[in-house]
Amino acid sequence: MKNAAWFFCFFVFFSVSSFSLDFNDPENPEILARSIVEAMTDEEALAQLFMFGWKEWESGPEPAITEWIKRRNLGGVKVFGWNSADTERLAQTISGFQKLSVQSRFNIPLLVATDQEGGLVRHVKGQTSQTPGSMAIGASGFPEDAYRSGLYIGKELRVLGINMNFAPTVDLYTNHGSVLIGPRSFGDVPENAGLFGIAFARGQEKAGIIPTAKHFPGHGDTALDSHGVLPEINAPFDVLWERELVPYRMLAKNGVPAIMSGHIAFPQTQSKDTPASLSPWFLQTILREKIGFNGLIITDDLMMNGAIMSAGSLSRAARQAILAGNDVIMTSQTPALDEAVWVSLLYSVKNDEVFSSRVRESAFRVLLVKLRYLKDENAAPLYPDLKEVRESLPGAEGSVFFQDLAARSVTVIKNSNETLPLSVKNAGSVLLAGQNLDFFALGKRTFDGAAAYWYTAPVNGDLMRRAQSSDTIILYLSNEEGIQVLRSFRPLGKRIIVLSVLSPALLEQASWVDAAVAVYSDSYESLVAGFSALAGRFNPSGSLPFKLKH
Repeated sequence: MKNAAWFFCFFVFFSVSSFSLDFNDPENPEILARSIVEAMTDEEALAQLFMFGWKEWESGPEPAITEWIKRRNLGGVKVFGWNSADTERLAQTISGFQKLSVQSRFNIPLLVATDQEGGLVRHVKGQTSQTPGSMAIGASGFPEDAYRSGLYIGKELRVLGINMNFAPTVDLYTNHGSVLIGPRSFGDVPENAGLFGIAFARGQEKAGIIPTAKHFPGHGDTALDSHGVLPEINAPFDVLWERELVPYRMLAKNGVPAIMSGHIAFPQTQSKDTPASLSPWFLQTILREKIGFNGLIITDDLMMNGAIMSAGSLSRAARQAILAGNDVIMTSQTPALDEAVWVSLLYSVKNDEVFSSRVRESAFRVLLVKLRYLKDENAAPLYPDLKEVRESLPGAEGSVFFQDLAARSVTVIKNSNETLPLSVKNAGSVLLAGQNLDFFALGKRTFDGAAAYWYTAPVNGDLMRRAQSSDTIILYLSNEEGIQVLRSFRPLGKRIIVLSVLSPALLEQASWVDAAVAVYSDSYESLVAGFSALAGRFNPSGSLPFKLKH
């Protein structure tokens, strides 16, 4: 009867808004979560560990995802970029998912997650804000900027019914060849990454969003991308402890509710060639026991080659991930209802006591997070208000803040012979060489009469003739192709100014240019700030959040 009473509480909690558990007694959520898990079937407990992305068809979400929610009470869904072009439709889809979810035996809603870091990674598109991103926060140097970024991003997610965000990214920018991290990092100082990560997480929580720090134990010291391969970072554990793991130590101490495990191997540690995401040593010995983290551990996408290559199949990767200590296994696609990943894991639950115990432990953690965050009076709504979606995105207050942050983070990397500020009078004839339409529009508005050319490498004769006849070349630099074009311009003896977007690490290959200004996103707001700095409309005060190597 005692358990039955708790189940009734859980039903009323998610069905009748007037009911409230007494959270002044910290044991209540734990007791309720434990009681529910004990009463669950093996199938119900296992389903809480799954989080799936889904394919969006013209008629709506693919049937597989709705079947998982209806028949299995799926634990969570993940919004990817392909789901989010139409924010109003996304909100309707989330509402439909939640209505199905709470019809289950225990009325348990879904975790609805996404990657909305700001800057380069913005999975929820549509009407949401484009922001300067994490490296801009590192360049501004103010924890308040991290807090307010998390807050305003979170408020937009909340309107859509998204209750979990896979951010902040606290990977250190130690390898400047990184194609995966780059401007997603706060910089290369461990303590700063931890401080900004804590502030960003606090802002998310203020907005009613569950923050998730990633990619444990750190993805920043490799040039490889774990989406396609299994990267290796050859650093011993004592280096990791004082470098990559510092932000996680700080975040765990400050109560971050979730951490994402990364598909990276560390051969010089006890984990050897096993990715951290599948490693009991990293997740249990280090993260749980040594660091003391008690929240949710969530895998990065298990369909990434970094995980599957190591395990051999998705089913094996999922089993290893759970045994290693992950509480949620996330995949970018929805498997069919009775595919091998479900059948094999359910078989293990029913026939392997150790595995079954791990599943129940993780289901408890999932329910505990749902009780603590989805019941809160500030929680993201289960059923988003479409009128609010239409009227409040992008957030007006956030838009003003993100423009200010873009300006505050602009960093002058080089200014030889007082090249900057550049006025229309002293610029002469200007050539804008770039790969961004906003760059061209803003450049022509700033320097009246400027010519624009969309470059490709190798440089063709037409671009070289235009460059030869110009006094000043302003080049948009975001990739290696831009470096090739810059090198072609060098013998011309022209005044060359670089507007670096995303990571300014590429400037390590172009220290000879006359002037270089860095912004950390290709958003309109960042480009406005960049051209305003070039023209001397304000004095840039950003500081490079990592050391350039020349």
